[in-house]
Amino acid sequence: MSPVQHQVSGAALSFTLAEEMQRVREELAKVQARIGRTLVKEGPLRVTLIGLNADHELHEHRAAGPVTIHCLEGAIEVAVGSARHRLDAGMLLALAAGVAHSVTSASGGFFLLTVTQGEADSTISGTQGET
Repeated sequence: MSPVQHQVSGAALSFTLAEEMQRVREELAKVQARIGRTLVKEGPLRVTLIGLNADHELHEHRAAGPVTIHCLEGAIEVAVGSARHRLDAGMLLALAAGVAHSVTSASGGFFLLTVTQGEADSTISGTQGET
């Protein structure tokens, strides 16, 4: 996939999520599982738009810092230990630093992942095709 071709850091950044989702949707049509697009990469803050095709997942992983997962379209399920959190469009889940979790979607979905990174962060290490 193509590298990031937009500004991801600066004093003020503005995005139209519908446009960003369309870009991810176009790339997602070319792959089997998922696409991530970094929107913000400023100091310890990372904001990534992730599109997940139906019946695919992000395998279990953890972040050194706190995480929010905001479902924008479709539905996703976040597994945290034995708990399952279904997120429909408009729902948000916050996780503490170091909490292991995985994300799946039976029907496909888009979500905004926000992470405040620590020194040993590996939050989206399995994301394919980051653009």
